[in-house]
Amino acid sequence: MSVVAWAAVGSLTVWLWLLLCHGFFWRTDQRLPPSAEPAEGRWPYVAVVVPARDEAEMLPRSLPSLLTQDYPGGAEVILIDDGSSDGTGKLARSLSLRYGGLPLTVVSPGEPGPGWTGKLWAVRYGIELARAVAPTYLLLTDADIAHEPDSLRKLVAAAHGSSYDMVSLMARLRVRSDWERLLVPAFVYFFAQLYPFRRVNRARSTTAAAAGGCVLLRTEAAVRARVPESIRGAVIDDVALARAVRRSGGRIWLGLAERVDSVRPYPHLGDLWRMISRSAYAQLRHNPLLLLGTVLGLALVYLVPPYALGAGLLTGDAAAGWAGLAAWAVMAGSYLPMLRYYGQTSALAPLLPVTALLYTLMTVDSAVRHYRGRGAAWKGRTYSRPEAAPDR
Repeated sequence: MSVVAWAAVGSLTVWLWLLLCHGFFWRTDQRLPPSAEPAEGRWPYVAVVVPARDEAEMLPRSLPSLLTQDYPGGAEVILIDDGSSDGTGKLARSLSLRYGGLPLTVVSPGEPGPGWTGKLWAVRYGIELARAVAPTYLLLTDADIAHEPDSLRKLVAAAHGSSYDMVSLMARLRVRSDWERLLVPAFVYFFAQLYPFRRVNRARSTTAAAAGGCVLLRTEAAVRARVPESIRGAVIDDVALARAVRRSGGRIWLGLAERVDSVRPYPHLGDLWRMISRSAYAQLRHNPLLLLGTVLGLALVYLVPPYALGAGLLTGDAAAGWAGLAAWAVMAGSYLPMLRYYGQTSALAPLLPVTALLYTLMTVDSAVRHYRGRGAAWKGRTYSRPEAAPDR
């Protein structure tokens, strides 16, 4: 057989292994686990911690959904205005006056201390303030996340019913523009491929991950894991948080959301490109060899199949053509459940190699930015050597 045919067979082998032996990452059935609601009058107190930096555009669509939660127990919202220049804190107070509901506290933590990322510095300040009322749980949620009225109730019931120390939901991201349709479902698909949800949810698994937009964390588990101090330099803070909780003996769970949505738009390619490239190289621990291996691996898994099929049709190499077609078919088939979850047409499934190529270029660009000293940049802050998810 030709080199192209062997490469296509290799790609097909990898896809069959991914399909059957990699935690069934492609399935979308990991939703909130069976819950047992606490008895009436015994619902635990929850402090909702919301770090926010220049989020005046998002707050009108997200904060009211927290303030008006239909939660049977006690709860409060703490919004940490992280040096905003757009009136985030003032707007939050006005929304609280307009909608009522849960009590809101707005505070400012000042500039991050040495070694801290801005978000985790804000979360630290919010958690310290929350501990004054001794909440049983902390809900860590981003300022661009909107919750259905029963979201908090269902999260607490799931954690209580299954004795989880951390329950995290991957918020349903916005999918409206053409670029969002092409890239957003794939973002969640690739995340699940890196961290198969079923493996994350196994009691003795070494795989740990979370979705930072919605994390319900038992306060005792946060203290035991020394969160957020133990992960203060992490840019990919959700994975770092999950690892810290699991290392300290906590039980964690991660799944797809049905009633939690991101309201942040990414209408253009540049918006999504910046979102991915700011932290992609940190995920690879700034290791050039890991970057090279990732690029080659992505090429073998995602780009070889359509290339082999094209080469087979043009040159008459039947082995390359059939192996490329089979690998591409398995690839596209594994993507269909995620497209259905996002309500998108199955016609996008064969375009996954194009999407993978774009993500590969974003990862390379992330490395270029790092070596140019720009590191992870977000809303006016740049971390030249950010951590992904520290091991200690």
